[in-house]
Amino acid sequence: MKITLYALFLSVVLFGCGGNSEKTYKARAFAVSDDFNVFPKSTKDVLTIVKTDSGKLAATDRFAINVKDTTITIEDAPNAATKKFKVASFINTQKTAVLVQSANEKDKMDPFYIIYVSGGKIEVVSLNIPSKGADDKKYTNGLEELTRSNLLVNNDFFITTINSRVYPIKRQNPDERIQGKFFMYSSDKTTLAFLTANSLFQVNTKTGETFNLPLPASLTSQPETLVGNIQRDYTWVANAHGTSFLKKNADDDRIVDIKEFQH
Repeated sequence: MKITLYALFLSVVLFGCGGNSEKTYKARAFAVSDDFNVFPKSTKDVLTIVKTDSGKLAATDRFAINVKDTTITIEDAPNAATKKFKVASFINTQKTAVLVQSANEKDKMDPFYIIYVSGGKIEVVSLNIPSKGADDKKYTNGLEELTRSNLLVNNDFFITTINSRVYPIKRQNPDERIQGKFFMYSSDKTTLAFLTANSLFQVNTKTGETFNLPLPASLTSQPETLVGNIQRDYTWVANAHGTSFLKKNADDDRIVDIKEFQH
């Protein structure tokens, strides 16, 4: 009888140890010095994206992030703790850093984080900056893939997956995310131009320099011809520091290479 009870107890313990565990990590604020291009010391330091739910539409997919056999939960008060994400994408080839968006059913307004492994330890960085913008819901677009290797997060962060760099985007008004839609960037892809109600607000992701280019109502009131008119009448011009900003042509007859505007 004792042997039978012991065997039953042992099987319960072994079964309990066989399932995935969970661990909660507290998110911290993003720092400019953060380095996400981390190479793992061993295969144990690699993150795994696991699909947990799936629906007929891709938008209904949900994901979990595991390290070894442990599922990561993010604590970030006052946001609800979360271990399910509707966006999960590696931002480096080593698979030690992943961009996620929580799935707390607030649509595009759900917060973003970067989960990464550094020195064998898990860290969670928040990519969420408070905003009081009147049109935040209109211009909070979540994750925008500008190219396969260039990502834009809520007009506040620019991510280049080639080198795993994350650049904070300087706001036009510190209290609100840029109240405009991404329009184009310079040929070196470092200056981003956002179309606001009456201007092109431009910010260089590497230097933090900004330039606001007012646009006449005759341009902004005709969105169907706006891109063509900008290509014809405006040019990327480097300033004294070598930073390019879009400016009105001094000579309207100048021929502009369309490659300057492609992305």
